[in-house]
Amino acid sequence: CGGKIMSKKLYEIISKVMKIDISSISDELGPKTIENWTSFNGYVLLNELETGFNVKFTIDEVIDVKNIIDIKRHLTNKGIKLDE
Repeated sequence: CGGKIMSKKLYEIISKVMKIDISSISDELGPKTIENWTSFNGYVLLNELETGFNVKFTIDEVIDVKNIIDIKRHLTNKGIKLDE
């Protein structure tokens, strides 16, 4: 339970770190489509996600992220429920 809240939390973290409006975030967006998604902000986002969801990402998972769907997949694999 709490899936919608977790997805909202994910979007809120992305919105805060990347300084974009939460309503403009979609699962297809990622480092190539979000202008502020620099390597530094990617690191900040990773840190915020790990803290916010109490998980740790491996380097392979980090490298694998091409869009928000990938982040959701890795969170789901760690037992975080993100159902829309």
